[in-house]
Amino acid sequence: MDSLITAAARALAAGDALGALKRVALREDAAALALRGIAMAQLGDLERARGLLRRAARAFGPKEKVARARCVVAEAEIALVSRDVGWIGNALDQAGAVLQAHGDRLNAAHARNLEARHLLLIGRLDEAERLLSDKDAAPLPPVLRTARELVTAGIAIRRLHTGAARAAIANAGRAAEQAGIPALAAEVESAARLLEAPAARLIARKEERLLLLDEVETLLASNTLVVDACRNVARIGQTVVPLATRPVLFALARTLAEAWPGDVSRQTLVARAFRGKDADESHRARLRVEIGRLRGALHALAQITATPEGFALVPQEARSVAVLAPPAEERHSALLALLADGEAWSSSALAMALDTSARTVQRALEQLAEEGKVHSFGRGRARRWLTPPVPGFPTLLLLPAPLPNA
Repeated sequence: MDSLITAAARALAAGDALGALKRVALREDAAALALRGIAMAQLGDLERARGLLRRAARAFGPKEKVARARCVVAEAEIALVSRDVGWIGNALDQAGAVLQAHGDRLNAAHARNLEARHLLLIGRLDEAERLLSDKDAAPLPPVLRTARELVTAGIAIRRLHTGAARAAIANAGRAAEQAGIPALAAEVESAARLLEAPAARLIARKEERLLLLDEVETLLASNTLVVDACRNVARIGQTVVPLATRPVLFALARTLAEAWPGDVSRQTLVARAFRGKDADESHRARLRVEIGRLRGALHALAQITATPEGFALVPQEARSVAVLAPPAEERHSALLALLADGEAWSSSALAMALDTSARTVQRALEQLAEEGKVHSFGRGRARRWLTPPVPGFPTLLLLPAPLPNA
């Protein structure tokens, strides 16, 4: 490797993309193309970066497996940033195996970090955690330790383990300080701010207040019957009743929980669950059926008693009842939660992250676009959707991951 390539690589490792480009901007050999691609990615020109890395992979040829694998890892990182996540998993796995087999330990660790970030993004937390637990982070350089700790913090945040999340972010901050790269330090600061922002609303005894993430963790660990409108479940401690596929039952449960310790009239229940204006005899009959189903679903958590006006929720063992709701509620909130990171997503990547059909996501995006809440650019498979981040609208509890023991 010649001196200019070595100097450009060192500049990139230190986060100096312009310094790297000064050394290799006019060169067309494979190594220079790869370094130019990484530099353009650091400068934000992702499409040009991807094109340069693909040219570099072809120029290296089939015999230079390690160099080609490094190009794949770099392109996968660009795809992760641009939310083109469909192909990342297998490509990173194969590239990481090649790098590990040929003794390139650091780039193999980088591939592993990227794969864990990919799994975290699409909500596969157990797999991401297993991937990180296979190797010790201590021998890694500061940049890779920072990336690893940020993924660890992301997993802990999704699981509402705030103590573990704070510890991982503190470790990431120390590693980022050692690395001396401002962009890396900014990413750690952004992760730390998530723990200090309101994560949900608590509705209890007809009053509302915002909760931080550690307060949500405390609430879910307490002896409180929580009707969770972020995950559409009802729970007391470790006992969880999923209601995500039963929207009518969840609407009834939430309405009863919001009114606790009082009761709710039949007319109000009909309006909330069936969107009916008047509780006629057919609505009353349907309400009796659905209340019976809700009694069966919640039998381990609470009873539902009839009152002269309607029905009331009576917890079995819990001291109190509360509703946990997103800070701001609107249609397609989970979709908006993913788009709120400010990155441009493809509809297929959104469908993968939400574990739903691409057509469902496309219909939701079209509705949101009509309302002016999202916009797109590009056409066909290159079409991307985005929305500016909304200040003060944390999305942690809407992202695709189960709450503890759910």
